[in-house]
Amino acid sequence: QVQLVESGGGLVQAGDSLRLSCAASGRTFSNYAMGWFRQAPGKERQFVVAISQYGGTTAASDSVKGRFTISRDNAKNTVYLQMNSLKPEDTAVYYCAASSYYDTPRRVLDYGYWGQGTQVTVSS
Repeated sequence: QVQLVESGGGLVQAGDSLRLSCAASGRTFSNYAMGWFRQAPGKERQFVVAISQYGGTTAASDSVKGRFTISRDNAKNTVYLQMNSLKPEDTAVYYCAASSYYDTPRRVLDYGYWGQGTQVTVSS
């Protein structure tokens, strides 16, 4: 089992930056690719960014490419999501997830472990 706890969400204004953290415990953190997903009210959970087991590869959705960056610190069992130039359409609950697949999986069903989510609200 892997337990994931997100933190760092909040209310910000358009154009601001925010950094989310996800602390993992349980099994060996570096065995897992990590991803961030988000879900807005009434919408499906969607892929945001992912990072491979040792951070050598990252992937981002087109909607956040160039604004959001994922990173990880395997020594601290933590993955981060740096969000810059935030927009109102970025408002959602953000979830951290762990996957046993290699590289940077993008599908919800590729991830077996999920955090409880943290709310990010961007006002215009």
